[in-house]
Amino acid sequence: MAEEAKTEGAAEAAPQPKMQILGQMIRDMSFENVAVQKGVQGQIDPDINVQVNLDAKKRSETQYEVSIKCVINSKNKADEAQIFLLEIDYAGVFQIENVPEEQLHPFLLIECPRMLFPFLRRIVSDVTRDGGFPPLNLETIDFVALYRNEIARRMAAEPTGTA
Repeated sequence: MAEEAKTEGAAEAAPQPKMQILGQMIRDMSFENVAVQKGVQGQIDPDINVQVNLDAKKRSETQYEVSIKCVINSKNKADEAQIFLLEIDYAGVFQIENVPEEQLHPFLLIECPRMLFPFLRRIVSDVTRDGGFPPLNLETIDFVALYRNEIARRMAAEPTGTA
C-alpha cells in the first residue's frame, strides 16, 4: 500500500504534457479543374487518389510547426482523363511542453496532424465543391499507421552495416 502511494505521488508530481494550437494556415494550395478547362462532357466516374506527407520542424524551444501535405488526383475511370488536381500544404504552429524527448517525434507526427485534420478536411470539401464537383470528404487518416509505415520504410532503406 505504501508503494502505491509513492507511485501515485510520483505520477502527480510529474508535469503533464501540454499542447496548444497557436495558429493554423494554408501555406500553399493549388486547384486545377482540368475537366472544365478541356470542356469534358458526359458521364464521369472519378477515381480519386490521395497522397499524404507529414513534416515537423522546431521553431523555438517549445514551438513546433507541423504540416500536412496532400495531393489529391482525380481521374476518370473510363479513359484515365484528368478531372482535377488539388495540392495543399496545411500547417499548424503548436506550443508543446512536458513531452519527453523520446516521445516528441511521434507526438509531432501523430497527435498534431490529428488536431489539424478536421480543418484540412473542411478546406478540401469546400474547394472541390466550389470547383464545381460534389464535395470531397476525405476519409479519416490513421496517423499512427502512417507514422509506423514511414519508420518501417526508413529502416528498410538504411544500408545494413556489415564490416
